[in-house]
Amino acid sequence: MAEIKVDPVDDHTMVIPETEISAQKPHRTLRVASLDIFRGLTVALMILVDDAGGEWPMIGHAPWHGCNLADFIMPFFLFIVGMAIPLALKRIPSKGKAVKKVAFRTLKLLFWGLLLQGGFSHAPDNLTYGVDMQMIRFCGILQRIAFAYLVVAFAEIFLKDAQSNDIAAGYCSVFRLYCWHWLLGACILILYLAMLYGIYVPDWQFAVHDKESADYGRVFTVDCNVRGKLNPPCNAVGYIDREILGINHLYLKPAWRRAKACTENSPYEGPFKNDAPSWCHAPFEPEGILSSISAVLSTIIGVHFGHVLVHLKGHSERLKQWIMMGFALLILGIVLHFTHAIPLNKQLYTFSYVCVTSGAAALVFSAIYILVDIWGLKYMFVPLKWIGMNAMLVYVMAAEGIFAGFINGWYYEDPDNTLVGFSLELNRL
Repeated sequence: MAEIKVDPVDDHTMVIPETEISAQKPHRTLRVASLDIFRGLTVALMILVDDAGGEWPMIGHAPWHGCNLADFIMPFFLFIVGMAIPLALKRIPSKGKAVKKVAFRTLKLLFWGLLLQGGFSHAPDNLTYGVDMQMIRFCGILQRIAFAYLVVAFAEIFLKDAQSNDIAAGYCSVFRLYCWHWLLGACILILYLAMLYGIYVPDWQFAVHDKESADYGRVFTVDCNVRGKLNPPCNAVGYIDREILGINHLYLKPAWRRAKACTENSPYEGPFKNDAPSWCHAPFEPEGILSSISAVLSTIIGVHFGHVLVHLKGHSERLKQWIMMGFALLILGIVLHFTHAIPLNKQLYTFSYVCVTSGAAALVFSAIYILVDIWGLKYMFVPLKWIGMNAMLVYVMAAEGIFAGFINGWYYEDPDNTLVGFSLELNRL
């Protein structure tokens, strides 16, 4: 089978050397564009929901249970990172070099995560910088990706015992070859569920630290004294973050502020009700500790898809594995949600949410693979491919508000007459 290469985080691109070339011709590589385009699509969706999610809440994050467009972005990133891991590490000859590469990539992601989401940069609202270390936000999107990447990449390095590149096309063949990866996934799921439903959550207090809030400095008490609840105030995910990270280091404006219990404007943001529950004012970390443990499952599923790409030769064999697993995960997640067994919840990163979003990622990638790598329709997706090949650069520019500033910087007669302003007026109509 042709050899495939991906750089796991900064450049998850796939490269397939041409085998049917003359020995006299220089070695040349061809990119397989589907993963680049999928990554570019995910980054583009992230920019869309970040800039427009407040005005179109149907594409923004769900206030609590449920799954909107924005809620697919994080698991898509984790799935893509997982696919890239086996494609990159198979080219590194020694475990020592692989460990060094993984450690360096992890530290780089943590650095950018703290810089962009820790509170140091105040863009795009204000072009000022600096953060009080007593209030820095430790967790974030890149930090979660770094953690999942570290865990799964080390599993790929130390648990992989397969030497053969080509295996039988049977549905369970790749599962058997990497059974230790799935055992790790099962252990993670059991640990997550045991903590989510088993940890006792006591009453707790907090003071409002958001200086923009009318309740700044006010102290609230939240009544819990429960175990196994998945509601906003009394879940184990939030409790662990408050105890370990400290409540001052959590995200100040969680999506639950748009819940019906909190504001009359739901699902839009707005002033809190006079009788709004105390937890509406509280911070919550959507990329916290326990939910990040569950998020590793999205990356493990992505690794399986990367293994299929590495080991199975034909397009039909690959697509059969991907599509069957995608539909299986999607159906399982939907059943768990609508039977009220385990609700879809991005903030808690529940198992049903893992299944639905990973299944969706599998089907979207399969569709892109068919369009691009089988039918050859690459030119339709050139902008997305460029974004995918420069994902970190685009992410930083989006986080710093450079894209939003550029778009809003062009107006007609009045600074309010921008493309964004025009679209908001249409939305109000």
